Formats: sequence, C-alpha cells, structure tokens
Amino acid sequence: MEDDLTLAALRMALELRRPSPGLVHHSDRGSQYASRDYTDLLKTHGCRISMSHKASPWENAGCESWMKTLKSEEVYRQEYRDWGEARDSIAQFIDEIYNPKRLHSALGYRPPIEFEEGLRLEAQA
Repeated sequence: MEDDLTLAALRMALELRRPSPGLVHHSDRGSQYASRDYTDLLKTHGCRISMSHKASPWENAGCESWMKTLKSEEVYRQEYRDWGEARDSIAQFIDEIYNPKRLHSALGYRPPIEFEEGLRLEAQA
C-alpha cells in the first residue's frame, strides 16, 4: 500500500509541478523509491535519481525537516476519519499553506512557490 501511495504522490507532483528535465530527486534507500515503477517514472520525466548513502541519515536533513513541519503543523492537529480525508487535508495544507505562504529560511524567507517563480524568471532572462 505504501508503494502505491508513494507512486501516486510522485505522479501528482510531476503533473502539478511539471519540473524541467534535470531535476534531482533525492531520497533514502527505501524500497518504494528504488522500485522499477518509481524510478522509471522519474526517468521518463528527465529526473536525475539521487539516493543517500547507506547509514548516512544527514543526507536527508531537508526532507526530515519537511516531515517534521508537516506532522507538527498539520497531521498532529487533526483527527482524520479515514485515508481519504487525511489525503485531502494534507493536500490542502501543502497547496494552500505550505507552498504559497510558509516562509523558508533556506529560500531567503520566501515561500516555495515564490522561490520557484524566481528561478523560472532567472532561467528566462
């Protein structure tokens, strides 16, 4: 089930964000990220696959920070009735709060969408 959800999340992200070829997708060595379906989908979209080295958890510090934020600002504050409600509520948090409004020190205290737009404008110039 986790593999199916992970693949569905990747499909949704690629469809909504439409990253340029060359995007680096970094993950830990979990089987869901190393599966043929998952890696084939990344390759189809021109993504470069990067996985942390064995016993090197610090390589995923950015992702771990994201998960802490998601849990503390959304998941632990809710009581979901079922997986569908959890999925919808988390998607709403990401789409309406995290990406467009939440400021990030690593992005110059800008929200992710504003940071991405700046990258697009720089690439066009």
